[in-house]
Amino acid sequence: MGFWIFMLVMALLLPAVMTAVGAYYRSRPPGRINAFVGYRTARSMKNEKTWAFAHRLFGRIWFCAGLAALPASAAFMLLFLGQSEDAVGLAGGGLVLAQLALVIAAIFPVERALRRNFDESGNPLPGADAE
Repeated sequence: MGFWIFMLVMALLLPAVMTAVGAYYRSRPPGRINAFVGYRTARSMKNEKTWAFAHRLFGRIWFCAGLAALPASAAFMLLFLGQSEDAVGLAGGGLVLAQLALVIAAIFPVERALRRNFDESGNPLPGADAE
């Protein structure tokens, strides 16, 4: 039972971090463009507008994905309550890999939105949703 609880906590850690970071970035992107903290891609780091736009969108995506993944992850781990440590470990490890795929998948809609709203120099396109 102790190992199952440990794996449950580990399985909920990434969705909890996604929810918290997403909530923060939705309203408060990191103040300055930097190479250490935040959503850092060539497009998002063009200027302050692209930086703020990318973080707000990335924050919304991570917040929603994290909120959805929390109960889904808990429910998945409940399926393995009382199972062997090997089964719990494999299930928990597979779940964390799926969550990591979710983390990486968030990059694609943000980059697509940056391309649709900003030119190659980072200037807002006419009629775009850039803030």
